[in-house]
Amino acid sequence: MRVIGLAGWSGAGKTTLLTRLIPELNRRGVSVSTLKHAHHAFDLDTPGKDSYEHRMAGAREVLISSERRWALMHELRGEPEASLTDLLRRLSPVDLVLVEGFKREPHAKIEIHRAANGKPPLHPDDPSIVAIASDVAFPEAGRPFVPLDDIAAIAEIVLAGAEPLATVLARPQRQA
Repeated sequence: MRVIGLAGWSGAGKTTLLTRLIPELNRRGVSVSTLKHAHHAFDLDTPGKDSYEHRMAGAREVLISSERRWALMHELRGEPEASLTDLLRRLSPVDLVLVEGFKREPHAKIEIHRAANGKPPLHPDDPSIVAIASDVAFPEAGRPFVPLDDIAAIAEIVLAGAEPLATVLARPQRQA
């Protein structure tokens, strides 16, 4: 497995890009999984559903299965948030893991930047950013640049910049 992140401020277009990038990578024969960081409490199930009731009753994990998919939810119940490396270890093997978020972790990342957001770029302070996908160029960045809408070029950068899972797992992670 190889790993690369898409990092940027909220509203930069990371999720939109992922939904266009995954089919392009699949067309090239690359199996892809994603790992997304959420910044707040979130629910995949809804009040009244059995899985929600199990979780609210105190279950540590709730596994939901059907003929189409299965999902495992793990309640932390006061434990610290799982690290990126802990989460990567839980994934089934694929060719490529695309990490959305975790912008402060030291894995290889492509910065997703949109000028209209009004947020500063991440790359000046993050040596793990290997390329920039944006609607504005950063000639001083010293990293490859690709326009946000050039999905084929972004796929090339993803494949070239992704690092082996073992490299990511061996690297010290950021301290909370």
